[in-house]
Amino acid sequence: MSAFDASRKIVTTSPMVAAALYAGLLAVLLFVVATSIMDVIGQRGEVAASTAMLEQLEGHRPAAKAGAPGDVTMPTGSAYLEGATVTIAGATLLQRVAGAVVKFGGNVLSTQLDLEGPQTRAGFLSMIASCEIEQVQLQPLLYDLEAGMPFLFVDQLVIQTPLAESGSASGKLRILLAVSGQWRGAK
Repeated sequence: MSAFDASRKIVTTSPMVAAALYAGLLAVLLFVVATSIMDVIGQRGEVAASTAMLEQLEGHRPAAKAGAPGDVTMPTGSAYLEGATVTIAGATLLQRVAGAVVKFGGNVLSTQLDLEGPQTRAGFLSMIASCEIEQVQLQPLLYDLEAGMPFLFVDQLVIQTPLAESGSASGKLRILLAVSGQWRGAK
C-alpha cells in the first residue's frame, strides 16, 4: 500500500480528521477572501485621495477645509505662475518670494528676474534674491516656498553666516536664493 492510499484511508475512515481538514480549508479560504476585500478597500481609498488631489491641482474644486473629513492637506491656488504676460508672471514670482521672506521676519536686499536668459528652462521663469533672515526661520521659509502655491523650485541656495568682526549685531544669515516657477503662457 502506498503512502497516498494510507492517508486516504485515514481521512475516509476517521470523521475527526476529515472534519479538521474541512475546517482548516474553510479557515484558509475565509482568510484569503478577507485579505482580498481589505486590499480592494485600501486601493479604493488611495484612488479617491489621488482623484481629489488631481481635481484640486487642476483647479476643478477648492481645497477641503483643514480638519474636514477627507482633508488632503493641499495648498490652495494655481500650481502655475499667474499672469497674462511674462512680465506680470515674473512680478508674481518676485512678489511671492519677497512676501515669503518678509512673512518669516527677513529682509529682501535685492532681486533679479531672469525671464528669458540662457539659464532658464522652457516655460519657466527664474529669479535670484539676496536676503537676510534668522537661521531658525530659514527652513520654514524654504518649506513655504516649495510647498505653497504656485509651485516654486529652489534651484540654488547660498548661505553666508554673519561675521563677528563685521560689527553686525543682527546675527541674520545672508542668503542668495535662486527660485523658479512654471508659467503656462498667455491664455
